Formats: sequence, C-alpha cells, structure tokens
Amino acid sequence: MPFENKPDSSAPCLGISTGPLTADELGDAPAKVLNPPASLPLRSTCRIVRQMISEMTELAGDRIQVRRDRRRTACHVRQIAMYVCHVALEMPMHDIGEAFGRDRTTVAHACEVVEDRRDDPAFDEFVSAVERISTSVFAPARSFRHG
Repeated sequence: MPFENKPDSSAPCLGISTGPLTADELGDAPAKVLNPPASLPLRSTCRIVRQMISEMTELAGDRIQVRRDRRRTACHVRQIAMYVCHVALEMPMHDIGEAFGRDRTTVAHACEVVEDRRDDPAFDEFVSAVERISTSVFAPARSFRHG
C-alpha cells in the first residue's frame, strides 16, 4: 500500500525523534527547549476560534442576510473571537491584536462590547458555549490521577 506507515530502511537515520527531547539528547541546549509548547501558533488559534464562532453563528441564524447585516455579523464574530481568546484562552491583548491585524486597544474595546452584551441571556449562553468549546479544544493537556 502506498500510505503504509513503515520505516524506510534505505533512508539514512537522521536521529529525529517524535517525542519530547530528553536532557541527554539536548546536551548543552537551553533548558526551555525541553518542553516545547504543544499548542498552535497564536495566529492559528485565533483564526480557528473565529471560524468556529462564524460557523456557530450561521447555525444559529436561519435568515438570509443583506450586505450590511453580513458586515455587522463579521464584526460581531471578530469581537467575540477576540473576547474568547483573551478571557477563556488567556492570551495577551497585544498578541490577539497582531493575530487579527488590529491594535490592542481594539481588542480591549471588543472585550468591553462583548461583556456589555452578555447581559442578554441568549447571547451569554452562546458566548459561554464558545468558551467551553474553545477551552476544551485548546486547553493544555492535563494529567489526571486515578485513585
């Protein structure tokens, strides 16, 4: 089969391991390299959150939107994504701004707008669902003890 997962014995061994590096493998390398982040780059994480919110918004709304409504919806999606990245995923506003091509003050404004809109129970439920999904997808792996 062409996509079988077999090691190629004719290829030279490059010494590449698929797991985390050990101190012996690193030698004199800095200690911070021992535990590389397992998460995606911040920009990719922000894009995924924005796309997820966009999809969930489309599922929730069943009417055809005119041009102005589409633009407004895109703005709300971006604001919710910025809010979720900052509050739920604990990203710094500066990094979120860079990921969305905006300034950190725009991210702060988006967080304020979303906080103000959370007084509406339906909106609060939607944002809470997005926060739960985002944290479950992007939360770092935690070790659980079985006792």
